[in-house]
Amino acid sequence: MTSTRPVRLPGSMLAAALCCAVTLSASPAFAQVVTVAPLAPPPPRVEVVPAPRAGYAWDQGRWRWEHGRYVWVPGHWQPVRVGYHWVPGHWAQRGPNWRWIEGHWA
Repeated sequence: MTSTRPVRLPGSMLAAALCCAVTLSASPAFAQVVTVAPLAPPPPRVEVVPAPRAGYAWDQGRWRWEHGRYVWVPGHWQPVRVGYHWVPGHWAQRGPNWRWIEGHWA
């Protein structure tokens, strides 16, 4: 015979279960792809920045390392996060290689 009474979990078990669920669902947000290139990127291209758009910040174009060579990615608009400013991505030399530092809101 099966019971139809609701099962009550102690508060600590419920808190632990919620904590685990939040941690597992948030994990992919912290995953980052690390791009390392053996050569310095070419100089940035000159882009004509469009007129300002309310609620958006311009993210300048950049060189992306793809299949053993640099490929230009044109700039685009980023939705503004109120209270933050946009820090553009950039290439940084690490020893003999170059590493892409992703743009972010700070």
